[in-house]
Parts: sequence; structure tokens; C-alpha cells
Amino acid sequence: MNATRVLQGRMLTTAGWMDGELQLGDDGRIAAISGRLAAAGDAERYILPGFIDLHVHGGGGVDIMEAGRAAQHVASTHARFGTTSLLATTMTAPREALETVLTALGDASRSRQPGSARILGVHLEGPYINKGKLGAQPDNAVEAAMAEINHYRSLAPISLVTLAPEVAGHMEVIRELSRQGVRVQLGHTLGSYEDGVTALENGASGFTHLFNAMTGLHHREPGMVGAALAHAEYAELIPDLLHVHPGAIRAAMRAIPRLFCVTDSTAAAGMPDGQYKLGSQTVTKCLGGVRLADGTLAGSTLTMDQALRNLVEIGVPLASASNRLSLYPADYLGVHDRGRLEEGAWADIVVMDSNLQLQRVFLEGECLELVNA
Repeated sequence: MNATRVLQGRMLTTAGWMDGELQLGDDGRIAAISGRLAAAGDAERYILPGFIDLHVHGGGGVDIMEAGRAAQHVASTHARFGTTSLLATTMTAPREALETVLTALGDASRSRQPGSARILGVHLEGPYINKGKLGAQPDNAVEAAMAEINHYRSLAPISLVTLAPEVAGHMEVIRELSRQGVRVQLGHTLGSYEDGVTALENGASGFTHLFNAMTGLHHREPGMVGAALAHAEYAELIPDLLHVHPGAIRAAMRAIPRLFCVTDSTAAAGMPDGQYKLGSQTVTKCLGGVRLADGTLAGSTLTMDQALRNLVEIGVPLASASNRLSLYPADYLGVHDRGRLEEGAWADIVVMDSNLQLQRVFLEGECLELVNA
């Protein structure tokens, strides 16, 4: 069998760590896994599930809101860093702009381009957020209406919606979106602990970039962060070590069983320092971060392979770090044939050396050539 169709090394399978080999089928799925169970520890080569990023605004100098073929460019950029599937994420914008980008994303999500990550759907981040907690979002926030959301859903497969639960009418919207099978995350919110708990009771399922752009934890006013830490099964977090302190990351991991990680990446990801677009705004990449002119953090330059290394650097075991980048986001979306190494799953795979540097990426069985590997 062709060597590129058989991978050998320390594999993180659904049964645990295994030393052996994985065979890729001609249908783009994993044909077989064989070997013996292994204890966690150092290895010369790690074979892990491909990364799944549920919050991606851009990459390679291109912003999702540019529409056209922007999403394909972003998906191919992030594939080079081990992301094998993603949710294209929009910015708060006027209705006409959202219609334009969602039409383009509807087209982009119908098929995977060679060398690109699979676009699983859309993360609609805004416009249904609190005007008082915009963060780096433009000031185009509006109250949610199901007629408008259903119109947007007719243009593209919206898998996830971020909204502020305290805004008038949003609890009813949360209930209806949950009934329709759309994940709802709480974010860009001035809501209280009680608002967060009520939203979870009404069908909200997660929190957007936990700790950032939401009411913080205080021992007499637990805020939205407190609701997440006390009650959430899932939440997303940006582990670039700029948005959230390592101690807060570790605290969140202890409190939220299936905390998963995202990049919240912008057009600046994979690019040199300089100015880039984030929706309708200009942001500057410097000193490893992306900021608005007033210094506000505006997304990130993070890639998922660096996210893995950051987690391991702060003491997270490799298997746990991998799960938070692959298995948990897949399960959160209800996608059970990605984010895991098991027979019959899509052959979305990353191969890394002992230093967790990428060697190869497989996208539904397609081997991506990495220039620097």
C-alpha cells in the first residue's frame, strides 16, 4: 500500500493512545486502525484528529466579510496549520452586507476545495449583541427577529448564533433556535448571572470567547462568566495567552467539562505585522496580537496548531488539549464522523513531531504538502 495511505506512530484514538498504524481508505475515510494501547508519554511522532475551529473570521490576509471567494482562501490558509474543518464567522454588519456574505458562504459550504478545510457552516456572531459590549464588533447591533434569522438561514447553513440574552425578545429567539437545532452561544453581553442561567434553561448551549466581551466573575455578582463556570457543559475560549490568562484557562477547564478552543482568527493570521480588515474596520497586527486603533483586542492571529502548543505549554496533557481542539467541538455541533480517529470517520488528520510541529495534514484523506515541514 502507498506509504501516504498508511500512517505509523503514536495515535490518539477514541480508545486512547495507541502505537500502531492507521490506513486511509480511497473514500477519504479511515479504513482501519491497528496496534497496541500505549501509555501517555513522549513519542517521536503523534497522529491526532484534525482541528475543528468554530470561530474563524479570516486568515492569509483575507476577511470572511469580503464575500466572493474569501471563505475558500481562509479555509486553505487555516488548513496549512492543521484545521481540517471550520465555521466561517461573520461580523456584526447591516442586513445588506450580511445577505451578501451569507450568499457566498452558502456556495462555499456546498463542497470542499482541494487543499482547503471543510466549511461546515456559519457562525453568526452578531448582529444580535448588546450595544454596550461590542468589543471589536462594529456598532450595527440590532434586536433579533426569527423572520430575519430564518431568511439568513435560507442563504447559508447557520450552525451557531452568538447573541446577548438580556436584550428584549432574545429568550424567545433562543428557545426557537434551539428547537430548530441551531446552537446558541451567549456573548458580547452585559447580562447577569441570572440571565445566563435562564438562557441555558431556554436552550442556549455555550458561551462565545469565554471571559471576553461579557460580564465578569465577582463573588457577589457572578456575572455571565459565573453562569458559564457554574452551569455550562460547553464553552469556547481563545488560548492565544493574550485574551485569557493561563490561570483562568485552567480554572475554566476544571469547571466546564467540555470547554473547547477556537482561534477567533482574523485576516492577520498567517501574515506579517501590518494593517488588515476585520469586517468594516481596520485592525493592526503587532506584538503577536490584533487590535483596534484604541487598543481593544480585535480577534487574534492564532492558528490551531499554536493553540495546541499553548495548551501543552501551560500544563494541559496532550490528549486533553487535542480533545479541546477536535473531539469536543465536533460533538458540540453533533458531527460524529469528524474530530476523532476511528474506523469510518473522515480522514481528517494531523501528523506532528515530538515538538508538536506539523509534518502532514490530511483533509478527508487528501495529503496537504506543507512547505516548512
